[in-house]
Amino acid sequence: MPREIRFYADSAVLTEVGELLADGLVHGVTTNPTILERAERGVRDIPALYARWEGEGAEEIFFQAWGESKTEMLRNAHSILTLGSRAVVKVPATRIGFAAASTLVAEGASVLVTAVYSQAQALAAASMGVRYVAPYLGRLKDAGRDGVAEIAAMQQLIAGTGTEVLAASLRTPADIIDLAAAGVSYFTAAPAVILAALQSDVSDRSAEEFEAAVRRGL
Repeated sequence: MPREIRFYADSAVLTEVGELLADGLVHGVTTNPTILERAERGVRDIPALYARWEGEGAEEIFFQAWGESKTEMLRNAHSILTLGSRAVVKVPATRIGFAAASTLVAEGASVLVTAVYSQAQALAAASMGVRYVAPYLGRLKDAGRDGVAEIAAMQQLIAGTGTEVLAASLRTPADIIDLAAAGVSYFTAAPAVILAALQSDVSDRSAEEFEAAVRRGL
């Protein structure tokens, strides 16, 4: 089977996300409470955001469940899932989060375990049958760890299980390339990083030369 590569917009800024979706540059949208807060939005805005991004063509739309107990987290997760078939529930890689993830998977939900920082956590998530695990490359690097090597090890460990690594906290196109070379196929990044991955000064100059040739031949 051919390898599938997916980019996701890690943002809740409507104009940025909308442009990427309209141009078919990303598969979907990922958010978390911090991303919502940075865009001056909150959990009350989740239904409207889902409806907008679904209308703009997002194939998957990720929102994070919250709660200080399994019961509370499940209640909020179920609220997210009622939004539609493109909703994916994120839960943190904590004791409560893993317990909620296990229940949600048993119910047939699409689940991502987020803020995964160890191979053991990735393996535990795969054992439950979650759809995705999200390690944060930037935060691993900030902690002085070899983030690419650690995420590559997670990818190798859970390959073939049905659980995919969706790499997050990607700050440059080089981060994406390094992880892709290590076998990771799914990436979420800020719109600016996605756009930077499309750009090359040499490509731009070549395009300008092509346009100039067309104008000379008119």
